[in-house]
Amino acid sequence: MEATGTDEVEKIKSKFMSAWHNMKYSWVLKTKTYFSRSSPVFLLGKCYHFKTDEPGELSTDGSNFDKINKEISGNVEEFRKDFISRIWLTYREEFPQIKGSALTTDCGWGCTLRTGQMLLAQGLMLHFLGRAWVWPNALDVDNSDSESWTAHTVKKLTASFEASLTAEREPKILSNHRRGTLRRKCDENEMRNEVYHRKIISWFGDSPLAAFGLHQLIEYGKKSGKIAGDWYGPAVVAHILRKAVEEARDPELQGLTVYVAQDCTVYSSDVVDRQCSLMDSGRADAKAVIILVPVRLGGERTNTDYLEFVKGILSLEYCVGIIGGKPKQSYYFAGFQDDSLIYMDPHYCQSFVDVSIKDFPLESFHCPSPKKMSFRKMDPSCTIGFYCRTVQDFEKASEEITKMLNSSSKEKYPLFTFVKGHSRDYDFASSPLHEENDLFSEDEKKRLKRFSTEEFVLL
Repeated sequence: MEATGTDEVEKIKSKFMSAWHNMKYSWVLKTKTYFSRSSPVFLLGKCYHFKTDEPGELSTDGSNFDKINKEISGNVEEFRKDFISRIWLTYREEFPQIKGSALTTDCGWGCTLRTGQMLLAQGLMLHFLGRAWVWPNALDVDNSDSESWTAHTVKKLTASFEASLTAEREPKILSNHRRGTLRRKCDENEMRNEVYHRKIISWFGDSPLAAFGLHQLIEYGKKSGKIAGDWYGPAVVAHILRKAVEEARDPELQGLTVYVAQDCTVYSSDVVDRQCSLMDSGRADAKAVIILVPVRLGGERTNTDYLEFVKGILSLEYCVGIIGGKPKQSYYFAGFQDDSLIYMDPHYCQSFVDVSIKDFPLESFHCPSPKKMSFRKMDPSCTIGFYCRTVQDFEKASEEITKMLNSSSKEKYPLFTFVKGHSRDYDFASSPLHEENDLFSEDEKKRLKRFSTEEFVLL
């Protein structure tokens, strides 16, 4: 009876904290973000130009769209469609109770796990959908404050598009047979993409069975001494994500692996070994790999000398983003303009969505508006992510990033390095690819505890 009473108190406390954090962070979707018209915007390797002859800034709510020509409006729409198509994972409330606790929300403590989920989700999107994919319904997502920046502009763009179709119809008429064939192929491709879109989101559902859901990530975190309600740093989350992918049993995920750099070093042979390891089916097909590199961009504060490198990384199409933030708040960095980083913010408490039901609503998993933050405000502790589909892609990426590291660093040593060979060749303990019963080797446990204690600021 006493235990039941304690549980009820914890539940009431949890609901109160959810309400408080929702009030505290609800402004994140109501503040306007402005983009310069004279500088390019980069989003996970794609570049967008909003340039006009008129000086000024562009608001993300569309309030000054009438002053911008149609060409620029179209480019803004392409950027916004691309941004909204990224998967947004935020605080949730009223989900199934986390094992070993009375918690039914992650408000106030789960932000770094959420940003880690967003980075992994982008890797999965590259793996299954490709970088060119955008969600067809992206522009239907409403902003929370006013009429979203699409509503007025989409009408203009639609009218312009229809007019252009009318003008071009005569010289480009297709036969009925060819038109029908193209439509079928397009429909089939869209259906396949939508299946994967939903499947990827379902892997991050807030239920104990979801492969990369909060419940599973917390279970893996227990192996490094973390429990539900604790703060998680970017480096610890990197190792948790690796374990989550290793332990995933969905056949669709057998073609993917995750490698976490050791002490700011990527050992090329270790990465290739992971890519060429046998799948559960016994096939020897090469796996795609997501490479996670926990780094510090300075001591207690971020060193601005690293700005150009961070911008260079976010300019690569195989970059899957950065788990970072500012002190006590974790953000998912996905792009930049000038010296400001573009991010998605997990600090917005939304209601639990049951992703196991057919046609579950998708809108709350897509962020309606980008946010910007000065690079100088960034916390130095972060984890950088890359996706490589093949061994050849990895070799090309390692060469490209190495050149970028050497050219952009004003420091004596680069932020991290790629070296040939295995970690064991350099007298470092290398964790085996296939561990037995324990999810983390003894060496990994020591490394994770070191990360937990060495991070100057908890995100």
